[in-house]
Amino acid sequence: MQVKKYSGELVPFNPDSLRHSLSRSGANAKEVNTVFTQIQHKLYNGISTRELYELAFRLLKEHRNVYAARYSLKKALRDLGPEGFYFERWVAKLFQTNGYEAITGQTIQGHAVTHEIDVVAMNEKELLAIECKFRNDIDAKISVTTPMYFMSRVKDISDITYTFFHKTRKITAGWLVTNAYFTSDSIKFGEYHKMNLLSWDYPKENSLKLRVDDNGEYPITCLTSLSTSEKAQLLKQQCILVKDIVRFPKFLQDLPISDPKRRKILLEAQELIDSPLEHA
Repeated sequence: MQVKKYSGELVPFNPDSLRHSLSRSGANAKEVNTVFTQIQHKLYNGISTRELYELAFRLLKEHRNVYAARYSLKKALRDLGPEGFYFERWVAKLFQTNGYEAITGQTIQGHAVTHEIDVVAMNEKELLAIECKFRNDIDAKISVTTPMYFMSRVKDISDITYTFFHKTRKITAGWLVTNAYFTSDSIKFGEYHKMNLLSWDYPKENSLKLRVDDNGEYPITCLTSLSTSEKAQLLKQQCILVKDIVRFPKFLQDLPISDPKRRKILLEAQELIDSPLEHA
C-alpha cells in the first residue's frame, strides 16, 4: 500500500513508523495497539499523509487530549507561523531551558556587513548566534546552500567583541535551527565543517522532537483544548509555551472563555508538562 505525501509523491506505507509515532504520544502499548488497529481498518491505497495524521490525531484524542497534543507537535511548530516570528521566540525559550540567556531579533555589525541575528544566546562559556529557518510546508527541506550561507555569516561576525546581557565577549559558535528537515547534502556539509545543526529529526539522538519530549517545552499551539483564535491571542501576548500557561494562569483569564474551559485547558497543559517522554 502507498501513501501520498504533501508534495504528491507516493511512498510505501510504513506500519512500524506509524506505530512508533503513536507510541511517542505517550500512549501505553495497549492504547497504541488499539489505535493502530483502528487506523488499519480505515487505510486505503493512496491515502494522504494529512488524512492519516488527522485520523491518528482524532483516535488518540478519544483516549486522552495529552496524547493528541504530543502527537501534534510537528504541526504545532508550523502553527507558530506564518512568518516564523513566534518560532524564533520558541527557539529562544528552548535555549533558556538549557541554561542560556536568550534574546531575539538582534542586529550586529560584522567585519564586512551588518547581520540580523534571529536569536542570541549566552551562558558562562558561550555566546551563540542562532539562525532560525521556519517552514510551513510539511515536507520542506533545507538545502545545502543554507548552511553554506550561514557559515559565511558566522565567519563575518567571528573575532569581534559584542556586548549582550551586560557581558562582553566574542561569538563562540553558530546554530542553524529549523522545524523542517535538512537534505543529506546539508547534513554532510554541516558534519564536515563541524556546524551545529538542529532540525525536526536531526541529530538523530538529540533532534528537536526528542528535545521537546524530554524537556516539556511544548508550544501552546499543541494544546487541543484551545481554538485557533485563542492560540493566536495567547501568542500575541507572548505566551509561547504550555509552561507559560501553568506558571501564569492570568494568560487564560484574559481569554473570553468560560471557567470550565479554562480549567480544561489548564488540566491539559499541566498533564502535558508533568509527563515528559524518555528517548525510545
